[in-house]
Amino acid sequence: MTPELMAAIGGVAESDLGDVAPKTAIQLQAEAAREALAEAGLTFGDVDALFSAGGETFAASMAIGEYLGIRPRFTDSTNIGGSSFLAHAGHAYRAIAAGLCDVALITYGSTQRSQTGRSLGRGGGVRGPQQFEGVWGLPAPVGAYALAATRHMHVYGTRPEQLAEVAVATRKWASLNEKAFMRDPITIEDVLASRWISEPLHLLDCCLVTDGGGAVVIVSRERARDLPRTPVWILGHGESHTHLGISSMPDLTTTPAVYSGAAAFAMAGVAPADIDVAEVYDSFTITVLLTLEALGFCGPGESGDFVAGQRTAPGGQFPLNTNGGGLSYCHPGMYGIFTLIEATRQLRGECGLRQVDGARLALANGTGGVLSSAATIVLGRD
Repeated sequence: MTPELMAAIGGVAESDLGDVAPKTAIQLQAEAAREALAEAGLTFGDVDALFSAGGETFAASMAIGEYLGIRPRFTDSTNIGGSSFLAHAGHAYRAIAAGLCDVALITYGSTQRSQTGRSLGRGGGVRGPQQFEGVWGLPAPVGAYALAATRHMHVYGTRPEQLAEVAVATRKWASLNEKAFMRDPITIEDVLASRWISEPLHLLDCCLVTDGGGAVVIVSRERARDLPRTPVWILGHGESHTHLGISSMPDLTTTPAVYSGAAAFAMAGVAPADIDVAEVYDSFTITVLLTLEALGFCGPGESGDFVAGQRTAPGGQFPLNTNGGGLSYCHPGMYGIFTLIEATRQLRGECGLRQVDGARLALANGTGGVLSSAATIVLGRD
């Protein structure tokens, strides 16, 4: 099956990353949006669809629309955590295919590092389903991922050294990315010697806490003809969620990427073995192992062996998280938009020292909440 080429990514950009005080989250979104539109040869006046989530306000797309002076004819502030922006990309594809818009702008920004906006919550004042977890001292969100890691170890015999393989390989990619927040090399021994955050997860098993913003511009097939850069086509999309609190997760070893990935591959008419480069959400090292299994790159319980021997590092057989990921490149609270940015750049051949030779098909996958939601996008170049 050949997917219909209805919409393409025309521009991508990050804002300043790291610690950006005194800039605000909405300024970071504007920075990235301006640059992404310029890549596509467009201006704010060309945008007729806005997508955003998170940031400094409950109504993210309204806030960025007001700030940039955009009055869209299609808008979406769907918030399913870190996978939101991959869901937005799929929604933009479908809106464009339905003739509801021609130029869609997806933005995100956060100043969680400079504003110290992230903490290990323990349930104080929390309402809803999560009140029944935090009261027992479960640190959020890391404690939920530690539960999943512990379960995977119990069921499949996964070892801490296998989790550490992910952190080490990702840091090797970050060393090739001048924008990465952490670039110094680490070893498996370094990961295992770093302090516990929530056993069995060490400090180096956990994502960064940074500021940052990103933007993605998606255009119709007609607009794609005039793009200054190689269009990167959206070939497949899927999304799902299975729970909110970790205590309601149906199976601690199976994420909703099992559903979003199957839908994306079916729509694109390709299989996991066809993918040249993968960018998956790496909030924690266990997130990567669970996602690889859910997407079908390996079988249940096989991800530890799959990543062994630095298979996902530069020069390995399976290029993964080639910008350095949330573990070493940046992680401003909701990382998903950066998987789209890096996948696009890889397919356009713009990544310099970290470029994957001959990359023509890429996968980007986001995870939201505590392994709660997933959204998957398959991308291809002409």
